[in-house]
Amino acid sequence: MENIAELEKHFGYVFKNKALLIEALTHRSFYHENPDKSTDHNERLEFLGDSVLGLVIVEYLFFSDKKFTESVMAKIKSYLVKESVLSDVANSISLGKYLRLGKGEEASGGRSKKSLLADAVEAFLGAVYLDGSYKKVRELILRLFREKIDVIMHSNELYDFKTELQEKTQLLFGTLPEYRVIKQEGEEHKKIFTIEVFIKGKKFGKGTGKSKKEAQAFAAEEALLQLLSDSDQSTMF
Repeated sequence: MENIAELEKHFGYVFKNKALLIEALTHRSFYHENPDKSTDHNERLEFLGDSVLGLVIVEYLFFSDKKFTESVMAKIKSYLVKESVLSDVANSISLGKYLRLGKGEEASGGRSKKSLLADAVEAFLGAVYLDGSYKKVRELILRLFREKIDVIMHSNELYDFKTELQEKTQLLFGTLPEYRVIKQEGEEHKKIFTIEVFIKGKKFGKGTGKSKKEAQAFAAEEALLQLLSDSDQSTMF
């Protein structure tokens, strides 16, 4: 019980039903080896927690000022719920030391396994959802993940703007965007490219970069924002 109180302090949530927390910390290896000490393992809670986590992340992205498209939200969510990110969250609160593991899993270093830690985080979130409310689990998720969410939201690394624009233009207009190099500056090994992107002959964006690929990406990003703005005003063509 001391360990449980310590973990609750780390997470910032105190369980009304301690059995839910114990279940969330119970790996199936412990459950199968100690049927007299556990009523269930954490895989059902893990499944529930995965869905709750995804909902909270997408809801946060949906209401952000950036007005992400569905595919960008999907990419960000996919990144944030991957094993390495979840295990990093688990390590930040030393979750591994509280898990109930079978002897074999313990001996093989289960407390530091990324897959096991990621599953335990999801199980814990599922338990909080059942024990408290959506509001409580949302507060907890944003406390644990907000910094990671905000970093990804303001990073271009996950976004393939050219693919995103191509998918949009094919869906909306049945055509592909056209990129035109309008300027090259600088010495041969230090060139700066300026590229404009056109959709059905109309310019939608301009980008500048140290390579054509980079300039095209910036142009595509600007075009996506323009498409969003035009669709809001119903003035695309």
